Amino acid sequence: MKVLLADDEGLVRSGFKVLLDLEDDITVVGEATNGAEAVLQARLTRPDVVLMDIRMPKMDGIQATTRIAETNGLEQVRVLILTTYDTDDNVVEALQAGASGFLLKDAGPAELLHAIRVIAAGEALLAPRITRRLISQFTAHRTATQAAEDRLAVLTERERQVLTLVGQGLSNDEIGTALFLSPATARTHVSHAMAKLGARDRAQLVVIAYQTGLVSPHT
Repeated sequence: MKVLLADDEGLVRSGFKVLLDLEDDITVVGEATNGAEAVLQARLTRPDVVLMDIRMPKMDGIQATTRIAETNGLEQVRVLILTTYDTDDNVVEALQAGASGFLLKDAGPAELLHAIRVIAAGEALLAPRITRRLISQFTAHRTATQAAEDRLAVLTERERQVLTLVGQGLSNDEIGTALFLSPATARTHVSHAMAKLGARDRAQLVVIAYQTGLVSPHT
């Protein structure tokens, strides 16, 4: 898989590149020192995953993520947000912008490699425990208002059940087991929910589940 590194710190990029170059199935196809370069490099190299720092000069990681998500031809590019603190209030904004997940910069090599492969597969959010705490921090005060119900009205009852389980961090296999469905059928329901709600990927489905009150921080 192809990976693009976007971070304004040269030592960070170098460290990631050394690690990734050791993997037979991963190739670093480009580096960027700011968000604008990240968008340009994404267009040129069409990576599978972008490791995106949030705080960069000229254009930050959130703006760059938004640009990539909105660019025709880059629909399959997945953005993995890198952050220094697990309480960074920009993480939720990044997920809403189109990021597929996030990882703390102090994560170990094995965790980073696992994160890249999970994101590339388009499966689930990373670090669901930390992600849930972040999302709940900014959405716990919201309740399932009429507006939220209107937003969910496009879903079938089964799709609402699936969305709830996605919001709880379950994979397609786990959703299938919980609802007595095959993994393929669970995947189909997830895809339908994404299309109806205008979600780019599972990360945005999780955010929607919290925002609408379908999933609570204590679920």
